[in-house]
Amino acid sequence: MKNLMIITCALFFLSGCAAIQKAPQFIATYDFSKEISSHHSFKTFQTQKKSLLITDAAVPVWLDNTAIHYRLLYHNPAQSYSYANSRWLASPATILTSKIRDRIVAGTQGQVIKNNTVANADYTLHIDLDELIQVFDTPNESHVEIAIRTSLIDHSTRRLLAQKDFLTRQKSPSANAEGAVFALSIASNQLIDELIEWLAVQLPPDIPSLQRHH
Repeated sequence: MKNLMIITCALFFLSGCAAIQKAPQFIATYDFSKEISSHHSFKTFQTQKKSLLITDAAVPVWLDNTAIHYRLLYHNPAQSYSYANSRWLASPATILTSKIRDRIVAGTQGQVIKNNTVANADYTLHIDLDELIQVFDTPNESHVEIAIRTSLIDHSTRRLLAQKDFLTRQKSPSANAEGAVFALSIASNQLIDELIEWLAVQLPPDIPSLQRHH
């Protein structure tokens, strides 16, 4: 009888532990919104003599993951945090590079390549992604920042033709991961608009320039 009571108590204890275990938390995954388009459109090219290789963006170690990062400017601006239940669908560098390629391809009729295993490019656009983060100015107000450095290189001579730093900021509509993703989608469009304008000036004359119309 004593053994039976011990077994009964043990089973009751184990069942109680199982009951209080928390259910697995849902992890939300995000991409840059496809619905938030640029305020401008770009003319396509009639001809294209040269090709452009856009390399995968290089990132610092802290950005080489799928976390959605944020900083508390009012508390400890040097420290980076990440949302526990929200993630990017892929790394920010992968998402941003893909979006840049898609936008430039739309203006070059496909004369943009990902790597030299497909074809030899005439020019290379190297991208360093230095910052992609949500910054909390106060507990209830935040903005996002994207910072990149681009280098345009003559592929045959390895000569640096031009280099520029880009930084965009956008207010977040809400102080959470959803607000960060929405604002980063808008900020990325603004950044790519500026990048395309810069490329239109810097690319050699034998490449038809990216032209903007409203």
